[in-house]
Amino acid sequence: MGMIQNDWLEPLKPEFGKPYYAELFKFVQHEYATRKIFPPADDIFNAFHLTPLHEVKVVILGQDPYHNDGQAHGLCFSVKPDVEIPPSLVNIYQELHDDLGCYIPNNGYLVKWAKQGVLMLNTVLTVRAHQANSHRGMGWEQFTDAAIRILNEQDRPIVFILWGSPAQKKAQMLNNPKHLILKSPHPSPLSAYRGFFGSRPFSKTNEFLVKNGLEPIDWQIENI
Repeated sequence: MGMIQNDWLEPLKPEFGKPYYAELFKFVQHEYATRKIFPPADDIFNAFHLTPLHEVKVVILGQDPYHNDGQAHGLCFSVKPDVEIPPSLVNIYQELHDDLGCYIPNNGYLVKWAKQGVLMLNTVLTVRAHQANSHRGMGWEQFTDAAIRILNEQDRPIVFILWGSPAQKKAQMLNNPKHLILKSPHPSPLSAYRGFFGSRPFSKTNEFLVKNGLEPIDWQIENI
C-alpha cells in the first residue's frame, strides 16, 4: 500500500498504531498476495494523495471501489480514462449537464476534480475482483471515519455531498456549523429517479464556495 505522505499523515497517524489497523493491514496484504484485488495497491490512498487536507473544499463519499477489471484507481465514482463510464457516473454527468450545462464527456476520469479540492473518498478502500462489498467490515470504515472526523474539525467551510443512505449515515459525525451538507438519493440507476436528478448538488456547492470567498469548482471533465 502506497503510504500517505502529505498533510493527511499527521492527523491520521494515530490510526496506523491502532490494533484494528494492524489487522486490516495484514488482511489487505494477504488479499493482494492471494487474490485479484482492486484498485492496484499503489492506488489505494489516491483520494488522499491527490487532495491534500488543506486543499479540501468538497467531499464526495462513495461506498467501495468498482470491482471490474481496470476500473478502480482510488477515487470514488472515477474510472481510468480508457474504461467505459459506469452507470452511476453516467447519471452524475446527466445531472451535471442539467444543473450547470456541462457537456457529457467521453471518459470517467475525475482527477481534475480531485486536484481542485474535491476529496472523492470511498468508505471502504479495497475490494475483491467481481465481488462488491467483499472488504466491508474489515476495518476500512474505521479508518475513513477517522478521516471524516478530521474533515469535520477543519476550521473552514467544506461541502459534504452525501448520496444514498450509507453516505448519509456519516452525517451524524458532521456537526461543524461552517460546513454545508447536501443529501440526496444515490445516482445509481436503481435510485437516481427518486430525487438525485434535479437535486443540483454542483451549483449548490459552487454557490456556497463563492459565498464563502472560495474559488468555485470547474466541474467540466474534458473529452480525451
